[in-house]
Amino acid sequence: MNEQARRTIASYTTCQEAARAVDHPSDQGFPVERVAIIGQDVRLVEQVTGRKGQAGAAPHGAASGALIGWTLGLLDPVVSGLRLALYGLAFGALVGALLGMPVYAAQRGRRNFASVSFIQPSRNDVVADDAVAEEAVQLLTELPSRTGTSTGTSTSTSSGAWKSTRPQGGPAVT
Repeated sequence: MNEQARRTIASYTTCQEAARAVDHPSDQGFPVERVAIIGQDVRLVEQVTGRKGQAGAAPHGAASGALIGWTLGLLDPVVSGLRLALYGLAFGALVGALLGMPVYAAQRGRRNFASVSFIQPSRNDVVADDAVAEEAVQLLTELPSRTGTSTGTSTSTSSGAWKSTRPQGGPAVT
């Protein structure tokens, strides 16, 4: 990646909106390799999905072990890969189930819940190299809204950055 000066040309509340804003110039032949989407004010969110208990420890361990066994079995195509993968699946499930319960018990109730972690930015800035930023801004003004209508004409802010204030639209001035 080159270290050219960049500036923000648009800002969106979702990554999908930012990706849509990059797709449009790409479809017009714009050199999108000179563009980046940068998540700002990032936070880690851990969504709790349920409770883990003694009864679920063995099946969870079995599933993890089976996956590992199946994968390792597929790595050796010399000895009938499928047969070895099935043996690995069965052995991995057995070992995983046998180890799952003692591992759970060793945690002594700490973190006895299941969760999924993800990163969530508060906004997604589309930035472009200074040399192509004006062209990118012009292409973004042509970006149709989700309803199929044009965003109309707009002017840039004093910093030259476009800001999205609409939940599902293209660039708009704040």
